[in-house]
Amino acid sequence: MTQDSSHQHAATLILLGATGDLSQRMLLPSLFALHAENLLPGDFRLIGVARTDMDDKGFRKLAGDAVTQHLLRDRQNAARLAAFQECLHYRRADLDDGECLKPVRALVGDAAKNGIGVFLSIAPTLFVKAIAALSQADMAGEHVRVAVEKPLGEDLASSKVIDDTIASLFPEARTFRFDHYLGKETVQNLLVLRFGNMLFEPLWRSQYIDHIEITVAETVGLEGRADYFDSTGTLRDMVQNHMLQLLALVAMEPPNHYDADAIRDEKVQVLRALRGFTAKTAKTHSVLGQYGPGAIANSRVPGYTEDLGKPSQTETFVALKAYLDNWRWQGVPFYLRTGKRLAQWRTEVAIQFKPVPHSMFAGRGGKLEANRLSLRLQPEEDVRLSVMGKVPGLDREGIQLESVNLDLSLATAFGNHRRRIAYERLLLDFLEGDPALFVRRDEVEAQWAFIDTVRKSWKEAGMMPQIYDAGSCGPDASFGQKDVKNCLDD
Repeated sequence: MTQDSSHQHAATLILLGATGDLSQRMLLPSLFALHAENLLPGDFRLIGVARTDMDDKGFRKLAGDAVTQHLLRDRQNAARLAAFQECLHYRRADLDDGECLKPVRALVGDAAKNGIGVFLSIAPTLFVKAIAALSQADMAGEHVRVAVEKPLGEDLASSKVIDDTIASLFPEARTFRFDHYLGKETVQNLLVLRFGNMLFEPLWRSQYIDHIEITVAETVGLEGRADYFDSTGTLRDMVQNHMLQLLALVAMEPPNHYDADAIRDEKVQVLRALRGFTAKTAKTHSVLGQYGPGAIANSRVPGYTEDLGKPSQTETFVALKAYLDNWRWQGVPFYLRTGKRLAQWRTEVAIQFKPVPHSMFAGRGGKLEANRLSLRLQPEEDVRLSVMGKVPGLDREGIQLESVNLDLSLATAFGNHRRRIAYERLLLDFLEGDPALFVRRDEVEAQWAFIDTVRKSWKEAGMMPQIYDAGSCGPDASFGQKDVKNCLDD
């Protein structure tokens, strides 16, 4: 029986943009980690491609430096690193030249029949040229699959153009859209928590949940991404992909199987149920801001325009109150909050349950608080459930109740298991052809359709970013406003 080419393990990985920031911080260290544990094929080769003038030796040194700098020290091994570097090759290419990838194809040679993975770690504006160059170099056959990084386009229309271009050579089964949040253990644990425990799933609906909060708070600023970020903004950089994917996983219906299509079918139904914004709801259900000068960790940091070096109206903070128009979630607000240069580094999904319908303790002075389930993705991965408990005592002056936390630290509970970079799982899945943790085209388009309504509503309402101090919790408008919760409320 012939093996399905979309699930053939690719032995050769071609990395376009091999000298870039993502490659050095995440991709090269992750590939080394996989290689060090013998998780890659014995004949694995990585061919780095970029415009930088460099030879194999230079690329191997760059990769070695990246591993030393960005991989946890206890996972580094000099002997294994040397063996990994032997698998690395480099070819210079300028995508303005349509035939620039032909030398890469010549280097691959007969190994092409063993499967090729092409990772486009390049600006989305270069995707069309990259696809054309792959076609010219005869690297688009049934043994080749392609991976692309977010964001795909800048709106729904441009996203369709990019996907149409990719689809002209690579069918959906051989197209892998990376969102590294989907490779995080806590995100995958969300599915197990919901669908592997009878305790939660019966309560996971509007009758019992008051609201859901999804927070991605960063303390960093532009971090060398000035041109890209200023042309994109926080809404398209974070909300359109990472946050909407988290929302989809939180809100989706139970799939019948742990299967790529089954999971993605349910996610896209959630994304299509997102209620679009209007100029009226934008004013009451959204806040956008831009960080000014302030202090992070007791050190002064400049404001966004000072970082950028020019005036700008790009938002660095977004808070949205979103709704899903379906049976399970009707009337339940989803608060999405994200921003740069905030007081804390934190990524968290919090499910706020409704209070009990009647308190038997009220007559004795006992005050109840509603239960809250928090799943924290970073800086540490843990699950926390707040429940009510009685404070020890004789209760002569009334019953004292207090909310206490049941904590599950993944680092502690699974301390004997290796903690991995999210890209390790995704890169391995890509090379093996497993699409379960990748974003399908219809998901991307549903995400863009919602985001386009937000951007259009901001424009129609004349909304501009409000300045907030770096090191704070965001714009003043996000404090105490009825319809937008503060980004760092606990």
